[in-house]
Amino acid sequence: MRFSFVFSEMGIAIRRNLSMVISVILVTFISLTFVGTAGLLQQQIGSMKTYWYDKAQVAIYLCTETSPAEVCPQGEASQDVQNTVTERLKSATLAEYIDKYYFENHQQAYETFQEEFKDNSVAKYVKPEQLNETFWVNLKDPNQAPIIIESFNGLSGVEEVKDQRTYLDQIFSILNIASLAALSIAALMLFSAVLLISTTIRLSAVMRRREIGIMRLVGASNFYIQLPFILEGVVAGVIGSLLAGGAILGIVQVFVQGFLATQLPFTSFVGIPDALALLPLLVLTGGGLAAIAAASAIRRYLRV
Repeated sequence: MRFSFVFSEMGIAIRRNLSMVISVILVTFISLTFVGTAGLLQQQIGSMKTYWYDKAQVAIYLCTETSPAEVCPQGEASQDVQNTVTERLKSATLAEYIDKYYFENHQQAYETFQEEFKDNSVAKYVKPEQLNETFWVNLKDPNQAPIIIESFNGLSGVEEVKDQRTYLDQIFSILNIASLAALSIAALMLFSAVLLISTTIRLSAVMRRREIGIMRLVGASNFYIQLPFILEGVVAGVIGSLLAGGAILGIVQVFVQGFLATQLPFTSFVGIPDALALLPLLVLTGGGLAAIAAASAIRRYLRV
């Protein structure tokens, strides 16, 4: 097989259909960028779940003067309530599940609130006595949170017992929806890329029907005739894949590591090694889909 002839034919085909080839590259680039971004987002969600779930606490909120009367008929929790909660947390029944705990009084809760909402105008209207005094409980196994909740729910002077993971579940649900949306868009665009590749190869084959016929008459095999067209699609697909990989590396370097990691230093984010690990998969996907689409499109023109 004369590979120089094959590559020469591929070059001629690309030059003849340059605008279509560029379109294939751009569609492949955009669709695989969505695929890669969705993949990294799923990886980030898994990492954050592991990190935050292990650190999630159970909050035992004591009654305040402003608590609902049906929940806290006695008004603000007394020192006796604090002592009762402390004794239960130290008891042999619960101690085996608890890693550590600490108590946050009105003033400490107020200082924390002011720090977190210092840019919110509502903060200046909040008074210390309006905020719950709270026991924050870290568990050895966060999955044992229902045991703590059951132990303190309904206790006089306790307004609410809350597993902080419920807030995390809401956040991760939103992130999962965003990831699925990105994958859905990517799937539609990859389908569009396959159709565009097929159209490009068919157009190239129509323009070269006479050459194909002559090659068949002199005994060229189907594979030998197909190869330039397949390579035309593969080159476009691989270039689009590499551009997508470059875009993902840029997103990770500039946005994730350059911005998010500095704004949220207590959270682990995906990095360049994760993006590089994704690059071969993108290239295989782009090149593989292009090869399949091109081979399917050219097959009808190989009849004698």
